[in-house]
Amino acid sequence: MTTQQFNRRVAAVKTADAINAIEGAPVSDYARMLSLSWAKGEITGEQMKSALMSFHRKIASQVHQNG
Repeated sequence: MTTQQFNRRVAAVKTADAINAIEGAPVSDYARMLSLSWAKGEITGEQMKSALMSFHRKIASQVHQNG
């Protein structure tokens, strides 16, 4: 990955985080970690999405069980 590609990915992550903040949706530490891994090219966008979906399903299941 070139420096330019990395910088574009970092800018995309910052933009997404800013949009979430404007909308009042907090970004979890886990999501930040995944975003950094994606920006570095360590994981694909699909892997990041899959990991986040699994994480959120687990949280939703726990909330549902604890009613």
